[in-house]
Amino acid sequence: MHDRTLARTAVLTAAAAVPGDLPQQVAAALAEDVGGGDVTAALIPAERLGRAVVITREPAILCGIPYVEACFAAIDPGVRLDWRIAEGAPVVAGEVLFTASGPARALLTAERTALNFLQLLSGTATAAHAFAVLLEGTQCRLLDTRKTLPGLRTAQKYAVRVGGGHNHRMGLFDGILIKENHIMAAGSIAAAVAAARRSITLPVEVEVESVDELQQAIAAGADIAMLDDFALPAMREAVAVNARSDAPLKLEASGGISTATIRGIAETGVDFISVGSITKHVRAVDLSMRFEYA
Repeated sequence: MHDRTLARTAVLTAAAAVPGDLPQQVAAALAEDVGGGDVTAALIPAERLGRAVVITREPAILCGIPYVEACFAAIDPGVRLDWRIAEGAPVVAGEVLFTASGPARALLTAERTALNFLQLLSGTATAAHAFAVLLEGTQCRLLDTRKTLPGLRTAQKYAVRVGGGHNHRMGLFDGILIKENHIMAAGSIAAAVAAARRSITLPVEVEVESVDELQQAIAAGADIAMLDDFALPAMREAVAVNARSDAPLKLEASGGISTATIRGIAETGVDFISVGSITKHVRAVDLSMRFEYA
């Protein structure tokens, strides 16, 4: 990764509030791994102290420090972590991320769960940043989707923010997104939007598959239109049609977007681009923990 593309990330993390359900996620992760107790770590004398060094084997955006700290604190509050890298900062292969010192049993027991969080969230932040940096200089924002790992949605959406992206709706409860099947069930775009306006006060987004359907969404009084799998010429036409309307909508592009195509899509004038792969196809960053015993 090029240094220029990474420089702004650490600043972006200031707006990335840690999810309120972090303690529950960490507790669940430790419960599935530790269960009734770490029978292998129990072979180590209780009084034995140790020190561990965690390095990255590849370039990445570091994300997950609060989760790592919570993992070790839950196993033994006496473990001390010394971070060498800030949350959201770029790292290079071979760089030391942090050291951990304290009871050897606790270091061994918390290791896997802590690194699982750090690898996954760093991978998510790194993927988000690879897309977000390509939007620099445009007015377009990168959005995530609900295509997240079950039980880790808030954690992954936090990582997206750390990487420079923005969150779409958190779930089915905080935003209306009327898709093809909703439209078919309701009878029309107009009927679906009208039902939404009668039932709840939330932004109304409509997924459209053609410029004609966009015009229907505009006429129905939607707030946002998702341009699903539009080719670039059709997307430019949609942006122009929307701009000429009396009540233009915010426009979101979606569907099969890659780092090779995102810049051209942003330059059509859409407001948002949603990319499900940054959370769905995430690849964990390769990290390693090396132990030293006192």
